[in-house]
Amino acid sequence: MARPSNASPAFTASPDYVQSLHRGLAVICAFDATHPLLTLTQVAARAALSPAVARRLLLTLEHLGYVRRDARQFSLTPQVLELGFSYLASLTVAKLAQPVMQQLSRQIDESCSLAVLDGYDIVYVQRIAVRKVMTVSLGVGARLPAFCSSMGRMLLAGLAPQALEHWLADLRPKAWTRFTLTNRKALRAAVRRAAAQGYCYVQQELQEGLCSIAVPVRAAGGEVIAALNAGMPYRVGARSHALRQVLPALRAGAARIESSLHATAARSGSPP
Repeated sequence: MARPSNASPAFTASPDYVQSLHRGLAVICAFDATHPLLTLTQVAARAALSPAVARRLLLTLEHLGYVRRDARQFSLTPQVLELGFSYLASLTVAKLAQPVMQQLSRQIDESCSLAVLDGYDIVYVQRIAVRKVMTVSLGVGARLPAFCSSMGRMLLAGLAPQALEHWLADLRPKAWTRFTLTNRKALRAAVRRAAAQGYCYVQQELQEGLCSIAVPVRAAGGEVIAALNAGMPYRVGARSHALRQVLPALRAGAARIESSLHATAARSGSPP
């Protein structure tokens, strides 16, 4: 079945598991930027459901206002955004990061992003773009594979060793470019290196012609809750430019975000 697929096999066999909810979310997740319009048959295939089940779910979602139908094709409606708005609205770090990222982006003249880890993906929770550097559309809610992105590796560097080993054990990496690291031993080393140096630089692993550098954003307790990065076109001397010019600005930006985050938490008396 299509994402969401984080439920463990033990839980899916328990009486607390609601299969119809899982299936409904799988239908919503069948649509994406490259598949905005789908027929019933296509939805069924992408959600790993029978056509009869997919039809009932689509009609129910249409009735609730989350899906619209045009002849034989279905698409999501803007109402779907409400499902994620509550999370984004409650994510203090994304709100506090926006003005810092706007200033940072102007300073370095590069696009800046903030992401959190969700399973084997990173999810963008804030983004300030100065130019289009990727072939995929990136914005709040966009997902990219964690294993080959600078923010992903930086977030993985914040995991406990046992959690990282579990994550790597279940990883099924694919080569996005000829430069993508897919070997688990090499990936483990890359994540540990990011943890030791406090930043992660990735060059042409997610898309050829693109490089990025990321730093962690930490809560008051020291745990990594997000990653802040700058994405740049790859060129001769890109690594040197990223380390000498961009990295200090990124670290200063992350420190300002953390300062605001900790102050807000202190005033509210609750963790960020």
